[in-house]
Parts: sequence; C-alpha cells; structure tokens
Amino acid sequence: MSDWKMKRFWEVAAAVEVEGGFTVHLDGRAIKTPGKAHLIVPTLVMAEAMALEWDAQVEGVNPETMPVTKSANSAVDKVTPQFDVVADMLGEYAGTDLLCYRASQPAELVARQEAAWDPLLAWCTRVFAAPLTPVSGVMFAPQSESSLHILRAALSKLSAFELTAMHDLITLPGSFVIGLAAMKGYATPAELWELSRLDERYQQEQWGLDEEAEDMARIKGEAFEHAYDFLQKSRN
Repeated sequence: MSDWKMKRFWEVAAAVEVEGGFTVHLDGRAIKTPGKAHLIVPTLVMAEAMALEWDAQVEGVNPETMPVTKSANSAVDKVTPQFDVVADMLGEYAGTDLLCYRASQPAELVARQEAAWDPLLAWCTRVFAAPLTPVSGVMFAPQSESSLHILRAALSKLSAFELTAMHDLITLPGSFVIGLAAMKGYATPAELWELSRLDERYQQEQWGLDEEAEDMARIKGEAFEHAYDFLQKSRN
C-alpha cells in the first residue's frame, strides 16, 4: 500500500458511527483512504484503535506508526475491489503448505516436524474435512483437489477486512493451515508463529544464531501478531 503524507491539522480524533459501520472524524471531518474512498470499518473497536493512532501523531502523519489504519486502508482500497483474486492467491498456499514439506533427515528434525505439525494437519482434517498429505523433500507433490476446494471456500465466507488479516496470517508463515488455525483460535499467535519457525530453530541449534535473520523473523512475527489482532478487531 502506498504511504500517505499529511501534516497534523486536527485537535481531536474520534471514532464515530456512520452509515455502513464506523469511521474516524478529525475535528468532525471523516478520514479517507489513500485511494480517496471513505474509510468505513466494520466495528467500533477498530475505529477506536484507528482514532488512537491518529491522536498519537505529532507534527506529521507517520503511517508506520498506524498499523490498524494501514490495514483498514488495504481492506478498502486493495482487497475489496479484488476479493476473489486475493482469495485465489491465498488458496494456492494450501497446495504448497509449509506443514506438508518435511525433511527426510536427520531423524531428530523429522521427529520434531511430525510432533509439531502432524496435530495441525489432523486438526485441519477434523474441522474442515480437508486432509493434506505430508511428503518428504522439497519437490512439489499435488494435494487432493477436493481438499483444496474446501479450504479455498473457507475464505469466501470472510469479509474484506478478515481476508486482509488472513493475507498475512497465511503468507508470513507460508502455511494456509496455520492461517486457518489462527482464524479458529487453535493456539495463540505466538505459538503458531513458533510452529512455523521449527526448521529455523533447528538450524540455529546446529549453526548458531544469525542475528540479521532473527531480526527479520522478529519483524515478521510482529506483523503476524498484528494480523491476528486486526482479525479480532474485524469481528468484535
């Protein structure tokens, strides 16, 4: 999403109810997206979070300190007009899910993957009736078309705001199943993020910590946590 630049001109940022949902007024003026659309969100708690972000700006608007507003902008400007395109793109992750591509060796890593990831795949089978088959190695192995259809259909029931959150909940860990697990409350976002880093953690044990890679993982982990929080705000 393109960042926007604006100097602070308002005294009061307030969440207000409007036709179709909620928005933020700056001294009584409704905010808009970078695409010039009215920024109307589905819940009061989301509008209140955005109002706090706007109120925290000092001289100029810094979008990097406004994650809820940025995600809401994306939901309106990007996801809403191309909902099916985004859903189809995310659905492709089910066919190449991180949890399905396993190491063939060493035995310790194989065992860790089985212990951590098999329960998630079993949960997916139980809850969605959409089994995915794990394979050894990195070569592509097709999954059941029936399962892929069922999993993709789960996204069709979401709002544009929920799908915006699911984008990061799926793409950051590289796992459609982990995204669904976050959506359904299978575990905390921190626990699910760690499950996606199982291979990295094993490599750290063998070769030591790569501080640059760890910093990047921390940034992605924070983005994953934000996406989970945005998903909750889309519903409450």
